[in-house]
Amino acid sequence: MAVVWGDFQAVVQLSAGLNVAILSFVDISLPAIKERRRVFAKARQELDIHRKNPHKRTDQEKSEHAEAVGLVDRQLFDLWRETSAFENIEDSLMKSTGVFGFFGAVLSIGLLWYSALHYNEPIPVTAEVLTVISFCSLIAAFLINFFTASKASQYAKRCNQLREHMRVKL
Repeated sequence: MAVVWGDFQAVVQLSAGLNVAILSFVDISLPAIKERRRVFAKARQELDIHRKNPHKRTDQEKSEHAEAVGLVDRQLFDLWRETSAFENIEDSLMKSTGVFGFFGAVLSIGLLWYSALHYNEPIPVTAEVLTVISFCSLIAAFLINFFTASKASQYAKRCNQLREHMRVKL
């Protein structure tokens, strides 16, 4: 017995609903991205405060302190450079989420409309494949945003470790 569109319509409806919701997947990575940017700005502010440390009195203390601040400044700059290189990738990944969402939504809404018109007709194999493809766009968008959030969190963690090093050593 062949599967008809009416029996399969719930799957297509699920695909359509989730593909329209893809655009909210950005909410997975945005908090981590904002946190990373906030942490880097805070680290830069803290480094400037440490740079102007008025408690160092002798030339020896000032020289050692300036050298330690310079070392942390280079580490922060290297981390920032690595992060800024990732920001370009991050931006393109965020745009690709929108592209996946748009094409997945158009495909699944088209399948939903078609299934409503042909409710009692058998489903061709190409329609089943297209439905699977519409779910693949969901998986891709989720993985992209999860990866972006994970990477942003790693950078924020490394920056926080550097901030902690500043608090303890400077």
